[in-house]
Amino acid sequence: MTVFCFLWIPLFYLFWRSLYDAHPQEGGTWALLLGTVVAFIRFFLGSFVYAEGFGYARWISACIDVVALNAVIPFIVCIIFSLFRIISFKANFTNYALLWLIPVAAVSGVGWSSQNNPILLMGVPVLWTALAVGIGFFIRIVQKGWSWAMIPSILGAFALPLLAATAYWALFAQHSLLGLSLGGLCLVPMTASIVLSFFEKRNGDSRNGNSFV
Repeated sequence: MTVFCFLWIPLFYLFWRSLYDAHPQEGGTWALLLGTVVAFIRFFLGSFVYAEGFGYARWISACIDVVALNAVIPFIVCIIFSLFRIISFKANFTNYALLWLIPVAAVSGVGWSSQNNPILLMGVPVLWTALAVGIGFFIRIVQKGWSWAMIPSILGAFALPLLAATAYWALFAQHSLLGLSLGGLCLVPMTASIVLSFFEKRNGDSRNGNSFV
């Protein structure tokens, strides 16, 4: 399970890049560097929320310490970088988030390995991936300027991390059916993005720079 935590996101990133023609990753070095720094800082600082049992504090801990914030931080950094023109707002934020999460998953896997908990070592990396691709999917819609989908996309980008944290909380609290159902909902935007990207690549749009991703 620890190996899964180490390898899932790097392997998924390679799969993600295979969906469209390779090109230089804008901000990729920054993503790996800052992701590593933040991962080690959070590792040494430990949990920010003290949680016992399966109540509200545990859900807040899921948001801040485990699931949501770890996947949201790279998007916040991306937006700040785009405001200062370090990277373009048209950059692929999903690539940036996935690269950022590679060291986060590795450092977290070291910390979680002693617990031998499949929810942490397998469920959380999958939820991080769903957030990285799902939030990136919603941001890409905003980048495209599709006015009819702007508000739903913005709401989706804010709701998805909370949904993922709730899925983790439900699994942790042994509400398996609820946790799996919410986890499945988290995967819907990621699946939509992958399917759209696959068909656009198949139709040759990626060669012309028209790929959705």
